[in-house]
Amino acid sequence: MLPHQGESLTQLVREEVLKLQPYKPGKPSEEVKRELGVEDVLKLASNENPIGPSPKALEAIQAALKEVHIYPDGGCHSLKHALASHLKIGEENLILGNGSDEIIKIIAETFLNQGEEVICGDPTFSQYAWAARIMGARCVAVPMKNFHYDLEAISLKIRPRTKLIFLGNPNNPTGTMITRQEVDNLLKNIPPHVIVVFDEAYSEYVTSPDFPDTLAYVRSGAQVITLRTFSKIYGLAGLRIGYAVAPPEMVDYMNRARNPFNANSLAQAAALASLADHEHVKKSQKLVAEGIKYLYREFKRMGLSWVPTQANFVLLHVGVDSHELFRKMLQEGVIVRPCGIFGLRDYIRVTVGTWAQNSRMVRTLENCLASFSRGDKLHMEQAAAK
Repeated sequence: MLPHQGESLTQLVREEVLKLQPYKPGKPSEEVKRELGVEDVLKLASNENPIGPSPKALEAIQAALKEVHIYPDGGCHSLKHALASHLKIGEENLILGNGSDEIIKIIAETFLNQGEEVICGDPTFSQYAWAARIMGARCVAVPMKNFHYDLEAISLKIRPRTKLIFLGNPNNPTGTMITRQEVDNLLKNIPPHVIVVFDEAYSEYVTSPDFPDTLAYVRSGAQVITLRTFSKIYGLAGLRIGYAVAPPEMVDYMNRARNPFNANSLAQAAALASLADHEHVKKSQKLVAEGIKYLYREFKRMGLSWVPTQANFVLLHVGVDSHELFRKMLQEGVIVRPCGIFGLRDYIRVTVGTWAQNSRMVRTLENCLASFSRGDKLHMEQAAAK
């Protein structure tokens, strides 16, 4: 008999893993083409940059291809040097990762003990809770207040076993932002055994003057970690590269939990080139700002409500079952994000695209909403009222 034959495999799996559900990303375009036979697919579900990466990044990738047989620089020294200059921080404040997702996991692996607690908002990015649970920690989800973080309620949830607070700023999926004053007030009440993590994946899209400078807290030595990424405005989502800014001692401990060579050579080259292309960033920001204005006008014309955003996506109240609407739009080759997974059954999240993409999405949305019966809409309205 082979070892363990006849035993249930679940007996060999860690209890924490048995309780986890795999992350469900936005539906890939290729999957829609394959399943539905739709050739012209528009994906506005994962908050990607519709104009793609900087041409300088593509050139850097091409140049780096000839050395892919060589291990990457495990310390990311050139990229760290450029980031330190760009952010006006020390290189010792930086840790690079295979996207912000990996750094969230590194933070959990570095600081969380079994039975400790992580506080996050609800709804928010699911990887905060996932990272806590895989380490055997408990996630305390604090409901949003009018789609904004309720920082007073979060402060009241801090206990002796609280270790981490994750704050997406701007938050995914709501697009809302925590202000400078709100952060100041929160940090005044944070005890020394708690680390606050600001996930600023969408920070380059923020237009509000009240957006907090969390790097100033890092410079002051506060127990704060700021996450940033090259996936969004820099258009490098497929290469998976992100980073954290934290006090040097924190970075030292996090590096002990980091896998060697976790940032590949192509990603490092592309990120380094992207940082130098300020015009591409401005172009991306302008496109999103104009796209948001257009979408707001169209949503208002259609009689829909939405959550004002500081990111490159909009959370839209559609008044019908979002998954059914998602399925109808999918048939037309347009992919949006149904938000039932966030507990928002009659909301969708729409990435801001180019003018042509936004226009196509609006037409498809309007046509698909019209296909719902009055009874479908009434049912959702009654459910929402309860």
